[in-house]
Amino acid sequence: MNEKLLKPYNPKETEERIYKLWEDSGFFNPNKTLDPKATPFTLIMPPTNANGSLHAGHGLVMTIEDIMVRYKRMRGFKTLWLPGLDHAGFETQVVYEKKLEKEGRTRFGMDPKELYKEILDFTLTNSKNIKSQIKKMGASCDWSREKFTLDDDVIKTVHQTFKRMYNDNLIYRGNKIVSWCPKHQTSFSDLEIKDEERIDSLYYLKYGPFTIATSRPETKFGDKYVVMHPEDARYKNYTEGQKIKLEWINGPIEATVLKDEAIDMEFGTGVMTITPWHDTADFEIAERHKIEKEQVIDENGKLLPIAGEFTGEHIKKARPLIIEKLQKKGLVEKIDENYKHVVRTCYKCGTLIEPQIKSQWFIKMKPLAEKALEKINSGEIVYIPEHYKKITVHWLSNIMDWNISRQIVWGIPIPAKICAKCGHGMADLGNTIKKCDKCSGEVIQDKDTFDTWFSSGQWPFVTLGYPDSPDFKTFYPTDVMETAGEIIFFWVSRMIMLGLYITGKVPFKTVYLHGLVLDAKGLKMSKSKGNVIDPLVLTEKYGTDAFRMGMVVGNTPGTSLALAEDRIRGYKNFANKIWNVTRFVLDNTKDADNFDPKNYDEEDAKSEEELSSLMKEITKEMDEFKFYIVAEKLYHYFWHTFADIIIERSKKKILENKNADSAKILIYRHLNILLKALHPFMPFVTEEIWSMMPNKNKSLLLIATWPNQND
Repeated sequence: MNEKLLKPYNPKETEERIYKLWEDSGFFNPNKTLDPKATPFTLIMPPTNANGSLHAGHGLVMTIEDIMVRYKRMRGFKTLWLPGLDHAGFETQVVYEKKLEKEGRTRFGMDPKELYKEILDFTLTNSKNIKSQIKKMGASCDWSREKFTLDDDVIKTVHQTFKRMYNDNLIYRGNKIVSWCPKHQTSFSDLEIKDEERIDSLYYLKYGPFTIATSRPETKFGDKYVVMHPEDARYKNYTEGQKIKLEWINGPIEATVLKDEAIDMEFGTGVMTITPWHDTADFEIAERHKIEKEQVIDENGKLLPIAGEFTGEHIKKARPLIIEKLQKKGLVEKIDENYKHVVRTCYKCGTLIEPQIKSQWFIKMKPLAEKALEKINSGEIVYIPEHYKKITVHWLSNIMDWNISRQIVWGIPIPAKICAKCGHGMADLGNTIKKCDKCSGEVIQDKDTFDTWFSSGQWPFVTLGYPDSPDFKTFYPTDVMETAGEIIFFWVSRMIMLGLYITGKVPFKTVYLHGLVLDAKGLKMSKSKGNVIDPLVLTEKYGTDAFRMGMVVGNTPGTSLALAEDRIRGYKNFANKIWNVTRFVLDNTKDADNFDPKNYDEEDAKSEEELSSLMKEITKEMDEFKFYIVAEKLYHYFWHTFADIIIERSKKKILENKNADSAKILIYRHLNILLKALHPFMPFVTEEIWSMMPNKNKSLLLIATWPNQND
């Protein structure tokens, strides 16, 4: 009897030692394969944000991906799981800004280079911590190939992609309306805006002979155009271009009538004024009619001189004062104080988004989306669960141009020059452009950085050393992209578009999307609620194997998982069950190498057939990514069939010496096969037990052959 088995299983004494054994073996590297001609299997780890610690969602990612990788490795594939970390642009800068606030500092006014260096140091410190935590989850990834989204070669490829898209007329510098956060002082793409339903006041204001309805009277100072639907019978007597003199907030103005089909005849009175600088729909109307646009609110959310006496006031404070003035002038017809509507907010701080017209870099998404749709509709990419395919197709079919400019320090700088005279933008990789190629004006370096999704959207091919690396030629396209369903647009769809554009191939063959990890009550975790679950607290208490089983059993792809501590505790008991069963088996099968499966009695032969049938089932289900089913089947079979029935039956046979050899053969073979099958799910306890098995020519369980019906 191995002395270790005499004590209860202790994950704390086992896991670090076992992980080092795996790492030192070199078998995380696909090039150290038992068969150099083996078929490659590639999975690129979604780069973890290097701005904090692992959370429960990361724990789920590491568990599911490691199950895939260990299974494929045992099936003989040349398996690469490439790890990485993300500088995470705006996300990280927000985290660091909170740190600055606590120190009584602000990024505004700081030297950009100094701020960048501070955030870099902060990120590198976090990176070491996160790598350590990933290892504690048992992740069998190839650390020799680890990538960071700010590695020099990554930046070089991202810059080359920008230049190529610019040359292909897919990237342009446009003076367009963008979503602007007054707090963080940066623009966003549409995906980073959170829509919130709120109840505000809807003000009905007299605008000459019309009544207009608005929830934002603070934007109305520059409104000189009144718009109605051309088919609205109520306003048939008004003609396009007609001038109307009227009294407005700061005195008399002359308004011009416009007719446009974008007007909703059912909203308010069916007539509205437009503020092209601060509303997307109004901007589009102004573009169609080629009319002027005037800024009313500055980038800090304060009113500009056009607002007269309200100049310099923040719009929140100014709104009631403006209404008070309008009431005194008799221009407020009524106020609906229960107006339910959707407002756009910054997804990080909740500040109301203030649309602004700014000159930014945009990608023309339609040509990219069309090629992606062609591949998706032809079935070249499989979605698990399948309904995400429909969601993706709908989004790609209605896609808008992507603003990739961010007004932050932390990130990959945009390699471009801007003309100080005409505002024209030019991609400039080698810092060679000295004059504007349109007006010969002086040029300045663009100070903006890329939206982090632009760089991470190139992750599958940039990590593999596109275009000339042997890794790119061997491991691209990758096999599976496993990530959260909530970032299917942010990341997955953009990887498909950029991967196709740059390499001509889809970046992955299967998209596996998991759901959210919720707290025990089914609520979304957040620091403000105080319900964030730290996976490492649970692994410390119950062991990593127990945590992994708790994350995967019954966890159907795309659905949310309520993570209760009792659930993890239950699988610690399972690890102990495996350990105790092993003690009995090894104590009674010391001559295991001499066993012959032909010596089964009828009862044991039937059990052998049942396990063989189970292995056929679960192998098929593993290939279909049904890990949640396999984990549950293995749990129930090991506990309720192997431990409760077969072991108890074998005890009696061995004790009474009736068909004892048959029983010994069966329990030894069962344990051997079940350890292999359980290994992708519970790698630590199975590897530890495997080291005690009296096998001939034994190697690590990590690279053992997956059991089939002939084992």
